[in-house]
Amino acid sequence: MSLTASLRKRLSPAFDLDVAFEAPAGITIIFGPSGSGKTTLLRLVAGLATPDSGRLDVDGDVLFDSATARDLPPRQRRIGYVFQHLALFPHLSVGDNIEYGLIDLSRQVQRDQVQSIAASFRISHCLTRRPGTVSGGEQQRAALARALVTNPRVLLLDEPLAALDQFTQSHIIEDLRVWNAGRDIPVLYVTHAQREAFALGDRVIVLDGGRLMAAGSPDEVLNAPTHEFLAQIAGFENIFPASIAGTNAEAGTMQCLLEGSDTTLEVPLVARPPGFRVRLAIRAGDILLATHEPLGLSARNILPARVASLRRQGPSVTAEVDAGAHFVVQLTPAAADSLNLHTNDRVWLIVKTHSCRVVSA
Repeated sequence: MSLTASLRKRLSPAFDLDVAFEAPAGITIIFGPSGSGKTTLLRLVAGLATPDSGRLDVDGDVLFDSATARDLPPRQRRIGYVFQHLALFPHLSVGDNIEYGLIDLSRQVQRDQVQSIAASFRISHCLTRRPGTVSGGEQQRAALARALVTNPRVLLLDEPLAALDQFTQSHIIEDLRVWNAGRDIPVLYVTHAQREAFALGDRVIVLDGGRLMAAGSPDEVLNAPTHEFLAQIAGFENIFPASIAGTNAEAGTMQCLLEGSDTTLEVPLVARPPGFRVRLAIRAGDILLATHEPLGLSARNILPARVASLRRQGPSVTAEVDAGAHFVVQLTPAAADSLNLHTNDRVWLIVKTHSCRVVSA
């Protein structure tokens, strides 16, 4: 089963949502910064907002088509939707919340389906309790169960796990994957967290300013960005303006001079002439630090530098290092302790050639 969409919606004189994509069975991450159009896209698919133009179908069954004036009401689309704030009815029990979408079925069928989906999401023990008396993870499972008990052909998730810890998130997503294994429906999962995009997605679609910027596997889109914007949202902390100083076609590399410095980096070759301006993106976690000049390494970029600052940030230590250009480096606390790092210490940066991504501005 797959969903195909080509939709346009003007939200203000300054913002148009204009996207076209296909979402096959499995989890498609809708990724992008706040205000990029992610939630609006889900609302258009669900029928809670009407596009100005376009077409939407699921396996050829047309849900919306501006050319033929077809606009199927939300109730007839068979689309499950879990909102960011869950929207569970606080005065109903968990069981009654799940049962809410089954009013057209007999009472016994309702009970059977609620019991089955509750068992799938491990909340059978919560059915008689109200949402406010169960844990956040159990509330999230209840919201998922309510959306899925109607047997939807598409599931929409609007950051439903954002408030949960990673352990609970991973268990809920695994339950969702097991549920979907025998159904193969498209799941559109909105997030702006890169960790969730890597951990959960079979496919990623990136939005910015209402436009589709990239689509592909998480590795293709977020580990090998082609644009500075993609590098920024994918967590590349170091982005340098640079110019091509020379090329080595046989080695598949080139030398780039970082703007405003005498620092050069060897990076993967791109088909551009010397003098061409590029951006280089490097993740802070891909840079190694040494307190003694390293010898006999395969890494091509070894830069003398000085520690400008050190700060603890959660489970990591961030070092700002001056190597002619300003680099951000992330280390584990244990690594920082073993190196006995201090501000103004002389160090060497070690950067592999293929840790440097050449992106467009």
